[in-house]
Amino acid sequence: MRLSSLSPLLKPFAALLLLLGTAQFAHADDSYDAEGDRRAKSAGSSLIGQPAPAAKLTTLDGKQIDLAQLYGKKPVYLKFWATWCVPCRQQMPGFEAIQQKFGDQIEVIAVNTGFSDDADSIRAYRKELGLTMPIAIDDGTLATALNLRVTPQHVLIGRDGRIMHVGHLDNQELHTALQQAVAEGKQPVAKAADATAAATFAVGDKISDLGIPLLDGSKLDFAAAKKPRAIVFFAPWCESYLAESRPQTAKACQYVREEADKLMATEQGKTIDWVGVSSGLWVSAADLLDYQKTTKSSLPLALNDDDSLFRAFGVRDIPSVVLLDSQSRVTHIIGPKDTNLADAVNSLK
Repeated sequence: MRLSSLSPLLKPFAALLLLLGTAQFAHADDSYDAEGDRRAKSAGSSLIGQPAPAAKLTTLDGKQIDLAQLYGKKPVYLKFWATWCVPCRQQMPGFEAIQQKFGDQIEVIAVNTGFSDDADSIRAYRKELGLTMPIAIDDGTLATALNLRVTPQHVLIGRDGRIMHVGHLDNQELHTALQQAVAEGKQPVAKAADATAAATFAVGDKISDLGIPLLDGSKLDFAAAKKPRAIVFFAPWCESYLAESRPQTAKACQYVREEADKLMATEQGKTIDWVGVSSGLWVSAADLLDYQKTTKSSLPLALNDDDSLFRAFGVRDIPSVVLLDSQSRVTHIIGPKDTNLADAVNSLK
Protein backbone atom coordinates (compact mmCIF):
# COMPACT_ATOMS: atom_id res chain seq x y z
CA MET A 1 0.00 0.00 0.00
CA ARG A 2 1.26 3.52 -0.83
CA LEU A 3 1.57 6.17 1.90
CA SER A 4 -0.55 8.55 -0.19
CA SER A 5 -3.57 6.24 0.24
CA LEU A 6 -3.43 6.39 4.05
CA SER A 7 -5.14 8.86 6.34
CA PRO A 8 -3.01 11.78 7.63
CA LEU A 9 -3.01 10.29 11.13
CA LEU A 10 -1.56 6.97 9.94
CA LYS A 11 1.05 8.35 7.57
CA PRO A 12 3.73 9.05 10.22
CA PHE A 13 3.27 5.57 11.73
CA ALA A 14 3.46 3.86 8.32
CA ALA A 15 6.51 5.88 7.39
CA LEU A 16 8.20 4.78 10.62
CA LEU A 17 7.43 1.12 9.88
CA LEU A 18 8.83 1.52 6.37
CA LEU A 19 11.97 3.14 7.75
CA LEU A 20 12.42 0.41 10.36
CA GLY A 21 11.91 -2.31 7.74
CA THR A 22 14.46 -0.71 5.46
CA ALA A 23 16.90 -0.44 8.34
CA GLN A 24 16.41 -4.12 9.17
CA PHE A 25 17.14 -5.16 5.58
CA ALA A 26 20.20 -2.91 5.51
CA HIS A 27 21.36 -4.40 8.80
CA ALA A 28 20.90 -7.93 7.40
CA ASP A 29 22.92 -6.98 4.31
CA ASP A 30 25.64 -5.50 6.52
CA SER A 31 25.75 -8.71 8.57
CA TYR A 32 26.12 -10.87 5.46
CA ASP A 33 28.78 -8.53 4.08
CA ALA A 34 30.75 -8.67 7.31
CA GLU A 35 30.49 -12.46 7.53
CA GLY A 36 31.45 -12.86 3.87
CA ASP A 37 34.49 -10.64 4.32
CA ARG A 38 35.48 -12.51 7.48
CA ARG A 39 35.33 -15.84 5.67
CA ALA A 40 37.23 -14.56 2.64
CA LYS A 41 40.00 -13.02 4.73
CA SER A 42 40.26 -16.07 6.95
CA ALA A 43 40.63 -18.28 3.88
CA GLY A 44 43.12 -15.86 2.30
CA SER A 45 45.27 -15.10 5.34
CA SER A 46 47.75 -17.86 4.50
CA LEU A 47 47.93 -16.73 0.86
CA ILE A 48 49.02 -13.11 1.30
CA GLY A 49 52.60 -12.71 0.06
CA GLN A 50 52.67 -16.20 -1.43
CA PRO A 51 53.29 -16.99 -5.13
CA ALA A 52 50.07 -17.09 -7.13
CA PRO A 53 49.02 -20.32 -8.90
CA ALA A 54 50.10 -21.27 -12.42
CA ALA A 55 46.60 -22.13 -13.60
CA LYS A 56 45.33 -22.02 -17.16
CA LEU A 57 41.84 -20.76 -17.90
CA THR A 58 39.60 -20.96 -20.96
CA THR A 59 37.26 -18.01 -21.56
CA LEU A 60 33.65 -18.21 -22.71
CA ASP A 61 34.94 -17.24 -26.14
CA GLY A 62 37.43 -20.11 -26.26
CA LYS A 63 40.58 -18.11 -25.61
CA GLN A 64 43.34 -19.47 -23.34
CA ILE A 65 44.65 -17.44 -20.40
CA ASP A 66 47.90 -18.68 -18.87
CA LEU A 67 48.15 -16.88 -15.52
CA ALA A 68 51.83 -17.71 -15.09
CA GLN A 69 52.60 -15.86 -18.34
CA LEU A 70 50.94 -12.72 -16.99
CA TYR A 71 52.95 -12.51 -13.77
CA GLY A 72 55.78 -10.02 -14.09
CA LYS A 73 54.03 -8.14 -16.90
CA LYS A 74 51.08 -6.64 -15.07
CA PRO A 75 48.99 -7.22 -11.92
CA VAL A 76 46.13 -9.72 -12.15
CA TYR A 77 42.73 -9.23 -10.53
CA LEU A 78 40.57 -12.36 -10.23
CA LYS A 79 36.99 -12.17 -9.05
CA PHE A 80 35.21 -15.43 -8.25
CA TRP A 81 31.44 -15.25 -8.72
CA ALA A 82 28.28 -17.15 -9.72
CA THR A 83 25.12 -16.17 -11.58
CA TRP A 84 22.97 -17.25 -8.60
CA CYS A 85 24.96 -15.12 -6.13
CA VAL A 86 23.08 -12.00 -4.95
CA PRO A 87 26.10 -9.98 -3.70
CA CYS A 88 27.91 -10.86 -6.95
CA ARG A 89 25.11 -9.20 -8.91
CA GLN A 90 25.19 -6.20 -6.58
CA GLN A 91 28.93 -5.78 -7.12
CA MET A 92 29.00 -6.36 -10.89
CA PRO A 93 28.49 -2.71 -11.95
CA GLY A 94 31.47 -1.79 -9.77
CA PHE A 95 33.45 -4.69 -11.21
CA GLU A 96 32.80 -3.45 -14.74
CA ALA A 97 33.82 0.05 -13.62
CA ILE A 98 37.15 -1.39 -12.43
CA GLN A 99 37.61 -3.04 -15.83
CA GLN A 100 36.96 0.27 -17.57
CA LYS A 101 39.33 2.17 -15.26
CA PHE A 102 42.20 -0.31 -14.90
CA GLY A 103 41.75 -2.67 -17.87
CA ASP A 104 44.90 -1.39 -19.62
CA GLN A 105 47.02 -1.63 -16.46
CA ILE A 106 45.61 -4.70 -14.69
CA GLU A 107 44.50 -8.03 -16.16
CA VAL A 108 40.92 -8.20 -14.89
CA ILE A 109 39.33 -11.67 -15.11
CA ALA A 110 35.86 -12.77 -14.00
CA VAL A 111 36.19 -16.35 -12.78
CA ASN A 112 32.86 -18.12 -12.55
CA THR A 113 33.06 -20.84 -9.91
CA GLY A 114 31.50 -23.42 -12.22
CA PHE A 115 29.52 -24.59 -9.19
CA SER A 116 25.88 -25.27 -10.14
CA ASP A 117 26.29 -22.89 -13.08
CA ASP A 118 26.43 -23.31 -16.84
CA ALA A 119 27.82 -21.52 -19.89
CA ASP A 120 24.42 -20.46 -21.25
CA SER A 121 23.44 -18.79 -17.97
CA ILE A 122 26.81 -17.06 -17.81
CA ARG A 123 26.55 -15.76 -21.38
CA ALA A 124 23.07 -14.40 -20.69
CA TYR A 125 24.37 -12.79 -17.49
CA ARG A 126 27.27 -11.19 -19.39
CA LYS A 127 24.90 -9.74 -21.96
CA GLU A 128 22.41 -8.49 -19.37
CA LEU A 129 25.05 -6.66 -17.33
CA GLY A 130 27.22 -5.58 -20.27
CA LEU A 131 30.41 -7.13 -18.90
CA THR A 132 33.52 -6.58 -21.04
CA MET A 133 36.29 -8.34 -19.09
CA PRO A 134 37.31 -11.93 -19.97
CA ILE A 135 35.07 -14.52 -18.29
CA ALA A 136 36.30 -18.03 -17.54
CA ILE A 137 34.65 -21.01 -15.84
CA ASP A 138 36.78 -22.69 -13.19
CA ASP A 139 36.85 -26.48 -12.91
CA GLY A 140 37.67 -26.23 -9.22
CA THR A 141 41.45 -26.14 -9.71
CA LEU A 142 41.86 -22.39 -9.21
CA ALA A 143 39.28 -22.31 -6.41
CA THR A 144 41.30 -24.94 -4.55
CA ALA A 145 44.58 -23.09 -5.03
CA LEU A 146 43.05 -19.84 -3.77
CA ASN A 147 40.96 -21.26 -0.89
CA LEU A 148 37.59 -20.17 -2.27
CA ARG A 149 35.06 -19.97 0.58
CA VAL A 150 32.56 -17.29 -0.48
CA THR A 151 31.15 -15.57 -3.54
CA PRO A 152 32.23 -13.07 -4.57
CA GLN A 153 35.85 -13.53 -3.54
CA HIS A 154 38.43 -11.03 -4.80
CA VAL A 155 42.06 -12.05 -5.32
CA LEU A 156 44.59 -9.42 -6.40
CA ILE A 157 48.02 -10.58 -7.56
CA GLY A 158 50.84 -8.03 -7.74
CA ARG A 159 53.18 -7.46 -10.64
CA ASP A 160 55.69 -9.72 -8.87
CA GLY A 161 53.31 -12.69 -9.03
CA ARG A 162 52.54 -12.68 -5.32
CA ILE A 163 49.06 -12.46 -3.79
CA MET A 164 48.51 -9.06 -2.20
CA HIS A 165 44.78 -8.95 -1.39
CA VAL A 166 41.95 -11.42 -0.71
CA GLY A 167 38.50 -10.15 0.24
CA HIS A 168 34.75 -10.26 -0.30
CA LEU A 169 33.76 -6.59 -0.48
CA ASP A 170 34.06 -3.94 -3.16
CA ASN A 171 35.35 -1.44 -0.62
CA GLN A 172 38.12 1.11 -0.06
CA GLU A 173 40.52 -1.64 0.96
CA LEU A 174 40.13 -3.29 -2.44
CA HIS A 175 40.51 -0.02 -4.34
CA THR A 176 43.59 0.96 -2.33
CA ALA A 177 45.13 -2.42 -3.19
CA LEU A 178 44.33 -1.87 -6.87
CA GLN A 179 46.04 1.53 -6.81
CA GLN A 180 49.07 0.03 -5.07
CA ALA A 181 49.25 -2.75 -7.65
CA VAL A 182 49.26 -0.23 -10.51
CA ALA A 183 51.88 1.95 -8.81
CA GLU A 184 54.35 -0.90 -8.24
CA GLY A 185 57.42 -0.91 -10.44
CA LYS A 186 59.17 -3.96 -11.83
CA GLN A 187 60.23 -6.49 -9.21
CA PRO A 188 61.68 -10.01 -9.19
CA VAL A 189 58.89 -12.37 -10.16
CA ALA A 190 58.08 -15.26 -7.82
CA LYS A 191 57.91 -18.73 -9.32
CA ALA A 192 54.23 -19.55 -9.78
CA ALA A 193 52.80 -22.20 -7.49
CA ASP A 194 51.60 -25.48 -8.97
CA ALA A 195 47.85 -25.72 -9.52
CA THR A 196 47.08 -29.07 -11.07
CA ALA A 197 43.60 -30.45 -11.55
CA ALA A 198 42.68 -33.18 -9.08
CA ALA A 199 42.25 -36.73 -10.36
CA THR A 200 38.63 -37.84 -10.35
CA PHE A 201 36.99 -41.21 -9.76
CA ALA A 202 34.63 -42.31 -12.53
CA VAL A 203 32.04 -45.09 -12.69
CA GLY A 204 33.87 -48.42 -12.35
CA ASP A 205 36.82 -46.99 -10.40
CA LYS A 206 37.75 -48.38 -6.98
CA ILE A 207 38.09 -45.77 -4.22
CA SER A 208 41.30 -45.52 -2.23
CA ASP A 209 42.68 -43.12 0.40
CA LEU A 210 39.51 -41.09 0.69
CA GLY A 211 37.70 -40.10 3.85
CA ILE A 212 36.06 -37.28 5.78
CA PRO A 213 35.15 -36.51 9.43
CA LEU A 214 31.43 -36.42 10.25
CA LEU A 215 29.75 -33.74 12.33
CA ASP A 216 29.56 -36.16 15.25
CA GLY A 217 33.38 -36.41 15.30
CA SER A 218 33.71 -39.88 13.81
CA LYS A 219 35.82 -40.49 10.69
CA LEU A 220 34.37 -41.95 7.53
CA ASP A 221 36.79 -44.02 5.42
CA PHE A 222 35.33 -44.65 1.97
CA ALA A 223 37.89 -47.31 1.04
CA ALA A 224 37.16 -49.36 4.17
CA ALA A 225 33.46 -49.83 3.45
CA LYS A 226 32.08 -53.34 3.99
CA LYS A 227 28.72 -52.54 2.44
CA PRO A 228 27.42 -50.21 -0.25
CA ARG A 229 27.49 -46.47 0.34
CA ALA A 230 25.45 -43.50 -0.87
CA ILE A 231 27.11 -40.07 -0.82
CA VAL A 232 24.74 -37.12 -1.21
CA PHE A 233 26.53 -33.94 -2.30
CA PHE A 234 24.65 -30.76 -1.40
CA ALA A 235 24.77 -27.37 0.35
CA PRO A 236 22.37 -26.38 3.15
CA TRP A 237 21.52 -23.08 1.41
CA CYS A 238 20.39 -24.81 -1.79
CA GLU A 239 16.72 -25.18 -0.86
CA SER A 240 16.33 -21.68 0.57
CA TYR A 241 18.83 -19.32 -1.06
CA LEU A 242 18.30 -20.69 -4.58
CA ALA A 243 14.50 -20.77 -4.31
CA GLU A 244 14.21 -17.54 -6.33
CA SER A 245 17.38 -17.46 -8.45
CA ARG A 246 17.48 -21.19 -9.28
CA PRO A 247 14.06 -22.66 -8.31
CA GLN A 248 14.60 -25.93 -10.19
CA THR A 249 17.88 -26.53 -8.36
CA ALA A 250 16.23 -25.71 -5.03
CA LYS A 251 13.43 -28.19 -5.77
CA ALA A 252 15.95 -30.82 -6.80
CA CYS A 253 17.82 -30.39 -3.50
CA GLN A 254 14.58 -30.79 -1.55
CA TYR A 255 13.60 -33.84 -3.61
CA VAL A 256 16.93 -35.61 -3.06
CA ARG A 257 16.86 -34.87 0.68
CA GLU A 258 13.32 -36.23 1.03
CA GLU A 259 14.02 -39.20 -1.26
CA ALA A 260 17.16 -40.09 0.70
CA ASP A 261 15.20 -40.09 3.97
CA LYS A 262 12.53 -42.35 2.42
CA LEU A 263 15.09 -44.75 0.97
CA MET A 264 17.03 -44.94 4.24
CA ALA A 265 13.88 -46.31 5.87
CA THR A 266 13.44 -49.15 3.34
CA GLU A 267 14.90 -52.64 3.74
CA GLN A 268 17.34 -52.06 0.89
CA GLY A 269 18.21 -48.60 2.17
CA LYS A 270 19.09 -49.99 5.59
CA THR A 271 21.78 -52.17 4.01
CA ILE A 272 23.58 -49.05 2.73
CA ASP A 273 25.76 -46.53 4.55
CA TRP A 274 24.46 -43.03 3.86
CA VAL A 275 26.23 -39.68 4.24
CA GLY A 276 25.47 -36.13 3.19
CA VAL A 277 28.56 -34.16 2.18
CA SER A 278 28.17 -30.38 2.14
CA SER A 279 30.24 -27.96 0.11
CA GLY A 280 32.36 -25.55 2.12
CA LEU A 281 31.15 -22.60 0.03
CA TRP A 282 29.31 -20.25 2.41
CA VAL A 283 28.92 -23.12 4.92
CA SER A 284 30.14 -23.69 8.47
CA ALA A 285 29.60 -26.61 10.85
CA ALA A 286 27.01 -24.49 12.69
CA ASP A 287 25.13 -23.97 9.41
CA LEU A 288 25.01 -27.75 8.89
CA LEU A 289 23.72 -28.36 12.40
CA ASP A 290 20.98 -25.76 11.85
CA TYR A 291 20.08 -27.43 8.55
CA GLN A 292 19.88 -30.84 10.22
CA LYS A 293 17.66 -29.46 12.97
CA THR A 294 15.39 -27.53 10.59
CA THR A 295 14.88 -30.30 8.02
CA LYS A 296 14.82 -33.11 10.62
CA SER A 297 16.75 -35.21 8.13
CA SER A 298 18.25 -38.45 9.45
CA LEU A 299 21.11 -38.27 6.94
CA PRO A 300 24.53 -38.24 8.70
CA LEU A 301 26.34 -35.06 7.61
CA ALA A 302 29.91 -33.99 6.91
CA LEU A 303 31.37 -30.61 5.95
CA ASN A 304 33.85 -30.70 3.07
CA ASP A 305 35.60 -27.39 3.79
CA ASP A 306 37.77 -27.34 0.68
CA ASP A 307 35.35 -29.26 -1.60
CA SER A 308 38.04 -31.91 -2.15
CA LEU A 309 35.46 -34.73 -2.22
CA PHE A 310 33.41 -32.82 -4.78
CA ARG A 311 36.48 -32.66 -7.02
CA ALA A 312 37.39 -36.30 -6.32
CA PHE A 313 34.14 -37.38 -7.99
CA GLY A 314 33.96 -34.54 -10.51
CA VAL A 315 30.83 -33.14 -8.85
CA ARG A 316 30.17 -29.55 -10.01
CA ASP A 317 26.39 -29.44 -9.50
CA ILE A 318 24.17 -29.87 -6.47
CA PRO A 319 22.43 -32.05 -5.62
CA SER A 320 24.44 -35.03 -6.82
CA VAL A 321 24.60 -38.58 -5.47
CA VAL A 322 27.52 -40.99 -5.82
CA LEU A 323 26.88 -44.68 -5.14
CA LEU A 324 29.61 -47.15 -4.19
CA ASP A 325 29.26 -50.93 -4.03
CA SER A 326 30.54 -53.08 -1.17
CA GLN A 327 33.96 -53.23 -2.88
CA SER A 328 34.21 -49.41 -2.82
CA ARG A 329 33.73 -49.15 -6.57
CA VAL A 330 31.75 -46.28 -8.08
CA THR A 331 28.53 -47.64 -9.60
CA HIS A 332 26.54 -44.45 -10.24
CA ILE A 333 27.07 -40.70 -10.35
CA ILE A 334 23.61 -39.12 -10.33
CA GLY A 335 23.18 -35.43 -11.18
CA PRO A 336 20.42 -32.91 -10.34
CA LYS A 337 18.33 -33.74 -13.42
CA ASP A 338 18.35 -37.51 -12.86
CA THR A 339 15.25 -39.07 -11.31
CA ASN A 340 16.44 -42.65 -10.97
CA LEU A 341 17.90 -42.46 -7.46
CA ALA A 342 15.57 -45.15 -6.08
CA ASP A 343 16.28 -47.53 -8.96
CA ALA A 344 20.03 -46.97 -8.62
CA VAL A 345 19.94 -47.58 -4.87
CA ASN A 346 17.88 -50.73 -5.31
CA SER A 347 20.40 -52.04 -7.83
CA LEU A 348 23.23 -51.99 -5.28
CA LYS A 349 24.30 -55.40 -4.01
